[in-house]
Amino acid sequence: MIELTAAEVAALSNGRLSAGTDPATPINVAHIVTDSRDAVPGSMYVAKAGENADGHDFMAAAFAAGAILALAEREVAADDAGTLHPAVIVADAVLAMGALAAEVVRRIRAHSPLTVIGITGSAGKTTTKDLLAGILAPLAPTVAPVGSYNGEVGVPLTVFRAVEATRYLIIEMGATKMGQITYLSSLVNPDIGVVLCVGSAHAGEFGSIDNIAVAKGELVEALPAHGTAILNYDDARVRAMAARANAPVTFFSSADANEASTVPTVQARAVRTTDGHPEFDLGFPGAPDSFPVSSKLLGLHHVTNLLAAATAAHAAGATPADIAASLSTQSAASRYRMERTDRPDGVTVINDAYNANPESMRAALRTLAELGAGGTRRTWAVLGEMLELGEDSVLEHDAVGRVAVRLNISRLIVVGTPARAMHVGAVMEGSWGEESMFVPDAEAAYELLERELAPGDIVLVKSSNGAGLRFLGDRIALPGRPAPAETNEQNSGERTQQP
Repeated sequence: MIELTAAEVAALSNGRLSAGTDPATPINVAHIVTDSRDAVPGSMYVAKAGENADGHDFMAAAFAAGAILALAEREVAADDAGTLHPAVIVADAVLAMGALAAEVVRRIRAHSPLTVIGITGSAGKTTTKDLLAGILAPLAPTVAPVGSYNGEVGVPLTVFRAVEATRYLIIEMGATKMGQITYLSSLVNPDIGVVLCVGSAHAGEFGSIDNIAVAKGELVEALPAHGTAILNYDDARVRAMAARANAPVTFFSSADANEASTVPTVQARAVRTTDGHPEFDLGFPGAPDSFPVSSKLLGLHHVTNLLAAATAAHAAGATPADIAASLSTQSAASRYRMERTDRPDGVTVINDAYNANPESMRAALRTLAELGAGGTRRTWAVLGEMLELGEDSVLEHDAVGRVAVRLNISRLIVVGTPARAMHVGAVMEGSWGEESMFVPDAEAAYELLERELAPGDIVLVKSSNGAGLRFLGDRIALPGRPAPAETNEQNSGERTQQP
């Protein structure tokens, strides 16, 4: 357990104690929460103004649940008499969380060996960190993010779960602006940095795909000379980041033969799929033998994630045999990532609606087409909006609709006006009759599927997280489940997840 007093919290965050706050109040950092509903006895509640709500409005609820201290941006009265909730008052609660996280990492490093592994990329971060945690956890105490916690709030929340005995700390890093990964890196000082890919997702925020590459490469620049940069050789923009590294570089590649063989490279050889599951022979630099991997993940695109996890685990000290064995036993650990459900009536539902960009849409559609190869099963693609594509949004949605037609997907259901260009693209590509349909919302899509799905059909549900089709996927997978109620998931609108 790592403990801080209220006075230490104030000193580390350049804050001050509210009137009546006991400076000796002890806080277990594992009990720092940003949602009042997560508060337990002894918690410190972080209150801040967010996108959806103001966390200060929920401070009373947090204290009622057992919180004993708040980290807040203003004082809040505890009762009508004007007594204040005990708090550390700071200028910016998010930055204050970062300062506390940096202190936690410093204390762990002072106590025992710690390897921090940072992972970034336009897609695949969560799956890769899950795979990596699955390899390392049996070897030594390991902490990895819950879900996709990867932003200015999510990274500290991950760090707060670490203790002095933690040997491996896995940090997922997202970004919505330049300098963000540099900041996150400054909190944890990664020893190993993994860059998966640079895609067109969120080009609207960064201005161009080249700017995304600059932002993702900040992780490489943050690595120390004694660290390790792990880069995807098969992505030209990621491969080019080697020039920005002070640390030694190890590449990973799924090509059987290329110039990467002349540099340290972890390779997937003889890549193939069985019922949509990737299989390959895993080779390591200098190792005469390869190791068979037969993954339980769904989709050929996961080869990149499997290779990245293998390379990072090897750099962290895991043996090739242990790595291959672990990768062959792990299933998807986080929800809504090619999550397969086989209904009793023979309908298969693949819920991949946590995130979406043009590259991942194509990958998911290729997997759907492969599963339906032979024509014995109808394939349905239920697709929603890909967010944050900027000025290319219409063209990118149009292109995905055309890809669905070229892959001979049986039925395309486009959900929501922002995604309508997919339907238009499919029609222009040659879809006819009811092969492609546009519906205004998830409820209309659900009603259509309820009427028309038949035993043996395969349904892919995919969209960006904000489009909400993951809930539609749940309803299809479990017929009769009611539509989800609108909830305020996080009181203070914390920024835990970034692209």
